[in-house]
Amino acid sequence: MSAESTEHAISAEFDEDRDDALSAADDSPQGADAGTGKSVSASRLEEEGDVAADYLEELLDIADIDGDIDIEVRNGRTYISIVAEEEAAGLDSLVGRDGEVLEALQELTRLAVLSATENRSRLVLDINGYRAERAGDLQKIAEDAVAAVKDSGEAVALAPMSAYERKIVHDAVADLGLVSESEGEGADRHIVVSAD
Repeated sequence: MSAESTEHAISAEFDEDRDDALSAADDSPQGADAGTGKSVSASRLEEEGDVAADYLEELLDIADIDGDIDIEVRNGRTYISIVAEEEAAGLDSLVGRDGEVLEALQELTRLAVLSATENRSRLVLDINGYRAERAGDLQKIAEDAVAAVKDSGEAVALAPMSAYERKIVHDAVADLGLVSESEGEGADRHIVVSAD
């Protein structure tokens, strides 16, 4: 892969509007490749899961952190989970405050997959069930915002969050019958919930 195509792929990975593109891709039955609109094959997703697992296993070995890696392919996306049977402070450090370290590690894992396969990855990384727990919190945030909009009739701006988290909130708001849009740039990108 040329340096120019790698640079282009990396810049595309950090596109601020990717949550809108991912939202559209997630609505397709097999999950479309955000760049081409084509279905992502199961074998390609399994390959990216294997590459990601190898990368993460090396990282855990270097950091001397115990954890089991689980790979699951569903809805056209690879999901990687790192879990420990016992309390592992090391794994908690890989989540970080508000999932910041987890987000960075997910991006590094996606880049490792890109480097090995020359294909962009939309894999989702979870550590110690953080994302599942956070999804419940995001559902509550969406429900509270919808209730506030219905009570006041005025739009409600939420705190900045990652593209993955914005996607969860967009879906929850839509399920509750209101409209949401992402606004702002970079680390300040956030959701505004409104009646229309």
